[in-house]
Amino acid sequence: MQVYSREKAADHSAANAVAGAVEAPLERSCAERDRIVVAPELAGIERIEARFRGKGFEPHRHDTYALGVTMAGIQTFRYRGEERFSPPGNVIVLHPDEVHDGGAGTDDGLTYRMMYIPPERFLPATAHRGRALPFVAAPVVDDPGLARLLLDAFGGMRATAEPLAIEELVEEIAAALLDHAGAPQARTGRPAGPQVQKACDFLRENLSRRISSADLEDVTGLDRFALARQFRLLLGTSPHRYLVMRRLERAKGLIAAGESIAGAAFASGFADQAHLNRHFKKALGMTPGRFAALAAA
Repeated sequence: MQVYSREKAADHSAANAVAGAVEAPLERSCAERDRIVVAPELAGIERIEARFRGKGFEPHRHDTYALGVTMAGIQTFRYRGEERFSPPGNVIVLHPDEVHDGGAGTDDGLTYRMMYIPPERFLPATAHRGRALPFVAAPVVDDPGLARLLLDAFGGMRATAEPLAIEELVEEIAAALLDHAGAPQARTGRPAGPQVQKACDFLRENLSRRISSADLEDVTGLDRFALARQFRLLLGTSPHRYLVMRRLERAKGLIAAGESIAGAAFASGFADQAHLNRHFKKALGMTPGRFAALAAA
């Protein structure tokens, strides 16, 4: 966590940290005119993708956390009395009510993605740890894990997400911010195998439902934070990730049996074919269409 000079920013190793997450259209956007794309609101969380040359914003402030990833170019802004620089792959962490401006640090222009999370969305996760809202001293953070987490939140810019995914996203972001703020790690406690098994069974039996953390709390008797830690401890994943992978298993079986991709997406609990395509390629390294062709061969 450090303040970047222009020279350090240009050479920073974080340029490769999330190279796989930077989509080709974003890289080509350097030739495009300035623009802002506003994604559908995600349960009160605003998401944008912006492209600028030169000065983008005059000094202003939000009443939300502003968290983003620099996608292309050098992002520069003045924050808490200093000029800051963020190279591609780095994470921007701006706290509520802090004055800042923003723009491109070089003539090549700038592309970045930013999400605005109301502080009250973090309160359950921070209160569970007995902590106040996190304050991250450095507004530019070199954290590939947090960058990937934020980029996952954007997914397809026009896509929406189900409640369980949003709840887990907010909790994981809160945990990452607390870590950067120096908060102690939460304890996992004793393994809760029976409760995790109940959650797994429930998720398998309800692939087509929109499941929330409250549903899993009712099934297991564990609160969402304890259950998430237990999933990580025992299965190495999160409840929502587990649900997505079980949906992909069903979709693969249906496609291999000759079902259309759109039909498999609907029968497996995905919102639509594009939703299936995105998760399928991310998890399996190929599109459903490619998988269908190989399975038919």
